[in-house]
Amino acid sequence: MPLISRHVFVEGLRVEAAIGVYDYEHGRTQPLIIDADIRIGRHEIKGLKDTLNYEMVGNLARDLIARGHIKLVETLAEDLAEAVLALPQAEEVRIRISKPEALADADRSGCIVVISK
Repeated sequence: MPLISRHVFVEGLRVEAAIGVYDYEHGRTQPLIIDADIRIGRHEIKGLKDTLNYEMVGNLARDLIARGHIKLVETLAEDLAEAVLALPQAEEVRIRISKPEALADADRSGCIVVISK
């Protein structure tokens, strides 16, 4: 049977970020939950160099967060998607970022972005 697609994913990555547009969101961090689904090539995989190391998703997210306050979850999602897509193995990236404390009466809210080469 032919391989149709191959994806590497990270689900439920928990990070703390200085994020938000409201005054009460400045000067503190908030929890975010990041899910990433990355389509990679259908080539043969014999070792880590042939695939996408999913640890890179967390590293890239933490690097972006370390730059300082981020106004919008959408900005972080788009920046992270672009950073992951810049990795040579990535062909398409779907990033979902949830901000669990944003709405008192919802489990989560946030955004999803999808980009491809």
